[in-house]
Amino acid sequence: MTLKNAKIALVFDWTTTRGGAEKVNLTLHKMFPNAPIFTSIYNEKNLPEFKEAAIKTSFIQKLPFAKTKHQMYLNLMPYAYESFDLSSYDIVISSSHSCAKGIITKPETMHICYCHTPMRYAWDNWHTYISDYKINPLIKYIGKRKMHKLRMWDKISAERVDHFIANSSTTKKRIEKYYRKNSEIIFPPIETKNFTIAEETKGYFLAVGRLTPYKKFDLIIETFNQIGLPLKIVGSGISEQDLRKQANSNIEFLGQVNEKTLRKLYSEAEALIFPQIEDFGITALESLASGRPVIALNEGGAKDSLTNENAVFFEKQTPTHLKEAIEKFQKTKNQYKPENLKKYSEKFEEEEFKKNLEEFIQTKWQQWQTKE
Repeated sequence: MTLKNAKIALVFDWTTTRGGAEKVNLTLHKMFPNAPIFTSIYNEKNLPEFKEAAIKTSFIQKLPFAKTKHQMYLNLMPYAYESFDLSSYDIVISSSHSCAKGIITKPETMHICYCHTPMRYAWDNWHTYISDYKINPLIKYIGKRKMHKLRMWDKISAERVDHFIANSSTTKKRIEKYYRKNSEIIFPPIETKNFTIAEETKGYFLAVGRLTPYKKFDLIIETFNQIGLPLKIVGSGISEQDLRKQANSNIEFLGQVNEKTLRKLYSEAEALIFPQIEDFGITALESLASGRPVIALNEGGAKDSLTNENAVFFEKQTPTHLKEAIEKFQKTKNQYKPENLKKYSEKFEEEEFKKNLEEFIQTKWQQWQTKE
C-alpha cells in the first residue's frame, strides 16, 4: 500500500489556545486535509482555522470549563486518549507535548509521534508546575499526589509510539532521558512569506506566548518595570490576572490577537523578548521573519533557532541579566539588518518541514510494510 492510499488519522493534545504546537498542527492538517483530528478538547472560538476539519473530541469536551481551564482535567487526559477508537487507520500521527501520544493502536497500525517535549509538568518542570501555577489548592494537592501515577502512565504510553520525531535537539535529549527512545529532529515550520518588514519600528519591545509560569512573563514585567521602556504583551493564560497587577503603565496587554495584527506587531517592534527555556520557539523565528532580532535566554530550543548574528543572548533568568541584554541590544541594534534576519528564517520555511516530514513518513511506512 502506498502512503497516498493509506488511511491516516491525526491526534493532538487539547486544541484550545494558539501556540507553537497548534501552528505545527495546522501544517499537519494542511498536509493531510482528509485525516480526522482526534483531540481531547476543541475551542473553536480561539482556533477557528480548524473548524472545517473533521474533529473528534473526547468526553472531557462536555465537562464544565474544559475549553478554558483544561488544567482541571489533566488527571482525566490519559483516559480520554485511550478511549479513542483508531482501529480503522493504517497510520496515526500524534502531535504531543502531553497525552496525545498515549492513544492505543492495533499492531498493524504505525504510530509516529511529533514530540514537542515529553510531558513537561510530569518530568523536568514538575516541581515548578505544582508550586507556580495559580490553580485551586485542592486540585493542586490532588495533582501532586497523582503525579507519580501520571508519570508512570507517560512512560508506558511512550512505548506505544513506533517512531519519535523531536522538534529540537533539546527535545531529542529529553526523549532519550525520560523515554529511553531514539528520535529524529525535524524543526517546526513557519510561513515566512506571511511576514513582512515594516519601514520603521515604533519603539516598543514585544513578548508573545501563553501567559503561564514557565514562559517567564513575570521576569519580563519585573525587568520592564525597572527600565521603563514600552512593552507590548500578546497572549492570554492562567497567569494573566496576576501579571496585569504587577505591571506598570509602560506595559500593555493586548490579549489574543489575530494573525494579521500579530505580524504587524512583530514588524514594528524593536525586538522580541524571549526569556523562557523553550522546546524550540516558533515565535523567535516569526520575529526574525519580520526583520526583528530577539533577546533570548541561551538555553533550550533557542540554541537551535537563533545565533549571535540575529539575537542577543543572556545566561540567567534574572532581571539583572535580562536588563544587561536589553542594554547591549540598544547599543548594537543597528548591526541587525532586517533583510538578513528574514533570509535566515527561511531555512525553517513550512515547505521544508513538509518535505522532511513526508520523506520521514514515507521511509518508515515502506519499512513498516516490509516488516509485516
